Amino acid sequence: MRGTKGKIHFAWWVLLGLSIMIGLARGGINNAGGLFLSPVSQDLGIGIGNLSIYLSISSIVTMLFLPLAGKMMAKYDIRGLLIVAIILQAGSFALFGLMDSVWGWYVLSVPMAFGAIFVTTMAGPVLINRWFKEKNGLAMGIMMAAVGLFGAFIQPLAGSLIGEQGWRQAYIILGVAAIIIVVPVILLFIRKKPEEKGLLPYGMLQVPESEKKSQPAERGVTMADAKKSLAFYSMLLFLFFMTAIGSFAQHIGPYAMGIGYEVDFAGKVMGAFMVGMLVGALAFGFMSDKIGAKNTAIISMLSGIVAVSLLIFVPGNAAIFTLAIGIFGFVTASIGTLGPLLTSSIFGNKEYSQIYASIGIGLAVAGVVALPGYGYVYDLTGSYTLVLYSIIAMLIINIVLVTLAFKGKKKLEDEGLYN
Repeated sequence: MRGTKGKIHFAWWVLLGLSIMIGLARGGINNAGGLFLSPVSQDLGIGIGNLSIYLSISSIVTMLFLPLAGKMMAKYDIRGLLIVAIILQAGSFALFGLMDSVWGWYVLSVPMAFGAIFVTTMAGPVLINRWFKEKNGLAMGIMMAAVGLFGAFIQPLAGSLIGEQGWRQAYIILGVAAIIIVVPVILLFIRKKPEEKGLLPYGMLQVPESEKKSQPAERGVTMADAKKSLAFYSMLLFLFFMTAIGSFAQHIGPYAMGIGYEVDFAGKVMGAFMVGMLVGALAFGFMSDKIGAKNTAIISMLSGIVAVSLLIFVPGNAAIFTLAIGIFGFVTASIGTLGPLLTSSIFGNKEYSQIYASIGIGLAVAGVVALPGYGYVYDLTGSYTLVLYSIIAMLIINIVLVTLAFKGKKKLEDEGLYN
């Protein structure tokens, strides 16, 4: 069960597979989508606003199907699900290159979003919680850092492909390449649980035999009990506000140019954002293992307040502006890292996939509301100042929500529901 001494535990190979898969699907396919909006709208005579509706459709599909995805992850073969999912996501992305009407994006956004639920949202947190009983925070951080790393390379590549080959060929090349790379990675490295390899989860070797026999394999609360708790709704709102905060990343460029910076400076600032995001993913994973998910979340929110305050009160200093955006990138890494870690810390692993999928609805709803909402505020007021103040308010609210979530966990334990 424990594997041969001295060999690399297969959990790390699972993490490698997840990092490649999610790095390509999320850091590549998802993040590159925005680069196509302008060339597609110009070539086909479609307004960017009308074209970008497909992103809102994707968020709605995610919201509707996340609970079903959680149940499917718990019931069916993980490799089969993920292979179908990447074909749906990346295949739909590739097919965008054949479309001549905006309706093509609207229709294909449905299977693309459904596939992305499994590949980019659910697989990483679920499998890391099954494979890592120790250092799961570090593992989550490494996986999310891979998203930033892949994105830093793939986005410039996508821009070059669009410029040299045209947007149609770029869609097809990126989508097909993702399928060709990810499918073998899934087959080689992804396994549903350690028992399939005759192993215990990483870190369980350090637990004495007497404790292993006295403890259940998966501790936590059931989905039915979780949905009745204060902790559940506190976490749902936390993820909603955290995603709404992170959604401002799409408006960093317009904000920078709106206060007088040049386009090339805005591009450099986004580089600082990606570096901050990469560092944040690793830092939050490490900190969660050392000081706990609750304290790490509070530090993240306080860092966000500092970053946004700098943007409000010292926007004209280029060095401070860049620093603030870097810190903001650091904070937004908590969406992919702290969300899953807080969920497992509060609710345990007994029915983790179902609980996280239901709480994750907050992610999808925020994507529908915040992205266009910030744009409308700018259209109405001529600046992002009101948006920035609202982000500070949401960061403060999230500190309260994390505190309430852990109070809700204590209540679940006191009632004997956490076992």
